[in-house]
Amino acid sequence: MYTRGMDAKDLQIEKLTAEIKTLKETIERLQKQNISLQEKIARLEKNSNNSSKPPSSDIIKPVKALRRLGAKRRRGGQPGHRKFSRQPFSPQQVDKVVKYTLSKKQAEGLEPLDEWLVIQQVELPQKMYRVVEHRARRYRDPKTGRIIIAPLPAAVRQGGLAGPKLTALMAFLKSGCHCSFSTIQRYCREVLGLTLSRGMLSKIIQKAAQALKPPYKRLRDRLPQEPYLGADETGHHNNGKLHWTWCFQAPGYSVFHIDRSRGSKVLRKLLGRRFGGILNCDYFSAYRKYARLGGVRIQYCLAHLIREIRFLSEHPLRKLARWGRVLLQQMKKLFKTLHNQAATTPEQRFARLKRIEEDFLQQVRRPPDHKLARKLARRFRDERAEHYFRFVASPEVEPTNNATERALRAVVLDRRVTQGTRGDAGMRWCERAWTTIATCQKQNRNVLDYLHQTIRAYCDNQPAPVLC
Repeated sequence: MYTRGMDAKDLQIEKLTAEIKTLKETIERLQKQNISLQEKIARLEKNSNNSSKPPSSDIIKPVKALRRLGAKRRRGGQPGHRKFSRQPFSPQQVDKVVKYTLSKKQAEGLEPLDEWLVIQQVELPQKMYRVVEHRARRYRDPKTGRIIIAPLPAAVRQGGLAGPKLTALMAFLKSGCHCSFSTIQRYCREVLGLTLSRGMLSKIIQKAAQALKPPYKRLRDRLPQEPYLGADETGHHNNGKLHWTWCFQAPGYSVFHIDRSRGSKVLRKLLGRRFGGILNCDYFSAYRKYARLGGVRIQYCLAHLIREIRFLSEHPLRKLARWGRVLLQQMKKLFKTLHNQAATTPEQRFARLKRIEEDFLQQVRRPPDHKLARKLARRFRDERAEHYFRFVASPEVEPTNNATERALRAVVLDRRVTQGTRGDAGMRWCERAWTTIATCQKQNRNVLDYLHQTIRAYCDNQPAPVLC
């Protein structure tokens, strides 16, 4: 009986042991599956705040914090804001003055004052354009019968139907206002009272593109000599095929270039194989390859880095989130020091930034046991960390690439409205027009005035005015 009882107990123990082993394997499998699903959810929840994804990719905008009860502000100017009033037109700008006085009967017993209630009213002329007809007389040689025509000025022949001012206006509408040809047609017909075909508008825009070619080329040729450049790129569709719009930001001008490639060969073509300045960019592989092969000094964008760290700080794994929060706190200290420049001397600011840099590197080089943490830590091995903190020793360098990203917003708007281009001529027009507009805005120059001066010089076969 005892032996049989022990055998039954052993069998029961063996059965339970097998069940426990199976349950442990199931638990381990489910735990791994749970971690995998959590990481998948975290990746799916990436947005423009915690990754390099553009804001347009956010399906749902983050909920804004509600204002405290009763704190809703009214529309219009707020208390404490400085009031701005429009300045009246100067006497030289006034085309006509109309005076209103009382009749003799109404003014009887009143003393007229040399004071007036003035209302300046701006009105458009009845006809928005003028037509100049240029006639060249024909002559016949009675001996040979050959017809000779009196020569027309070069500006008239080169200009064609649209004069320099009208051409500049069409170019401004197409580029600066993101108008399609259909919109420009409607504007000309209903506002100007002028009918222009799409083919004629295309010829006018190409004339403006040819006029902008020399100043654009001069700026593009200057890029390799710049001590500091910001760079970024965004998509562009040409005839349904994906191209890339590259943007380069110098302190005094901007240059756009459309290319089929998003690779480092574009950088080598525009900046040379060994760019001598500092290139401010994101962590895209083309910039890393260009820096590695050419020994180029890089300032990687800290805004992109902060978004990646924020993603780690919001990760469901505690050890990863804790490490991300520590790194995020160091970044907050860094930018707080940068923003409080008035309260510190350059020497004090440099010392604080170096101390924050050392603390950050000490933390980032001790990652938790996770592939995302190890991947981030590899960026800061040895001298590679200098590519993130080069701005500390070079105050003229921005720690982020936000200026270049802001310059690309106009390109994205144009892309959404026009749906891209349909050939090489359209791409060349876009890069020249975007370069002109961005550069004029940097220099506080009137874009329409510059377009008019450039097109007039082109029609007169004169050198184009300098853009920068």
